[in-house]
Amino acid sequence: MRKFFFSLSLAMSFGFLVSAQNRIDFKEFTLDNGLHVIMHQDNSTPIVAVSVLYHVGSKNERPDRTGFAHFFEHLLFEGTENIPRGEYMNKIQAIGGTLNAFTSNDITYYYQIVPSNQLETALYMESERMLHPKIDQIGVDTQREVIKEEKRQVYDNRPYGTILPETMSRAFAKHPYQWPVIGSMEHLDAARLEEFMDFHKAYYVPNNATLTIAGDIDYAEAEKWARAYFEEIATGPSEFYRPDIQEPTKTAEIRDIIYDNIQIPAIIQAYNLPPKTHPDAYAMSMLSTYLTGGNSSLMTKELVDKQQKALAIAAIPLDLEDGGVFLMYGITNMGIDPKDLEAEIDMLLKQVQTEGISERDFQKLQNIIENNLVSKNSSMAGIAQNLAQAKVFFGETDYINRELEYFRKVSREDIQRVANEYLNLDGRVVLYYLPKSAEVTE
Repeated sequence: MRKFFFSLSLAMSFGFLVSAQNRIDFKEFTLDNGLHVIMHQDNSTPIVAVSVLYHVGSKNERPDRTGFAHFFEHLLFEGTENIPRGEYMNKIQAIGGTLNAFTSNDITYYYQIVPSNQLETALYMESERMLHPKIDQIGVDTQREVIKEEKRQVYDNRPYGTILPETMSRAFAKHPYQWPVIGSMEHLDAARLEEFMDFHKAYYVPNNATLTIAGDIDYAEAEKWARAYFEEIATGPSEFYRPDIQEPTKTAEIRDIIYDNIQIPAIIQAYNLPPKTHPDAYAMSMLSTYLTGGNSSLMTKELVDKQQKALAIAAIPLDLEDGGVFLMYGITNMGIDPKDLEAEIDMLLKQVQTEGISERDFQKLQNIIENNLVSKNSSMAGIAQNLAQAKVFFGETDYINRELEYFRKVSREDIQRVANEYLNLDGRVVLYYLPKSAEVTE
């Protein structure tokens, strides 16, 4: 997500440091089986990040079998034909490494951070996961229960935990973004082992994957090992299902109340956005920063500090491959009616739409953007992820070095224009999160 949390004053202090963005050098090649490999060399620290991005997320699922992509995020840690069940994590940790994964609406991403002298081991482990995954009934049954517990902890029993799924289900009427990444527990329970195996064969294959190796490496040696461990893996299907669904433009506001296990009410607003690669994405990112990105941002100063109507306020452009949402939420201060907070939020939005932003604030925003771009590429893990996403989403790996150019093209007028174009009060989703006790009294 293009979201920047540096304060405006901090950005002003350090803006001069990033007048020239450090270039991320890389080499890349594609194996005969379709696996794209990206390598970045940085010998300053003896660590290396190895990651595999599979271009499959929750949007690739069937409406009656949701949650499969997230399910495989878990299942592919079970082990392989050559790595015993439960030993995958242990082997990486035993060599001093760390590992994790995440699933989004668009991708599934696995990564390992290991000492550079263990690069070959890390590549072997990822190739094993791609070539010989253990997909059996024991693993499926185990991960079903793991995911059910995750759902209880992250969504069901966490205050405000359902904001995103409740919002997305209303923001999208046609597109698969309407269901949560974690999916339906009923769908996972109903699915047979063969269905999981078919989903794996359809997406977790070399020609739907990007392997990234970033850190203390020798290019020739890293390429040699990548070829040795991944070339033997058979290519997958020639085509992959990508939903070609145009979400209809909303002409009426969708408004609802969610009664949650909370003490303090919240207001959520969501506005549909164009695809991730749309040129307006950069202006929307800057707009979100101007509104809530730091202690000196417009809404934080006005609603949290001055009026004290909100305990917290945030605007997040959730930019997705086929079109995301501009998500705003505000948690009310004690004794504040959500309607009052909503009115103030709308008034400030209208102010930006009619008046735009000052030249001084615009300069601050530019400094924040530049500092953030330096920051997100300051670690090997960050570089590996950003290289892979540049290739998959933007079609060229060198986008990682040109992203700042696109932000620099944004003008003050662009920010005002996108505020008017996308923050349409007649086509938005508005949710009030209220304590469950309020449901009894209303």
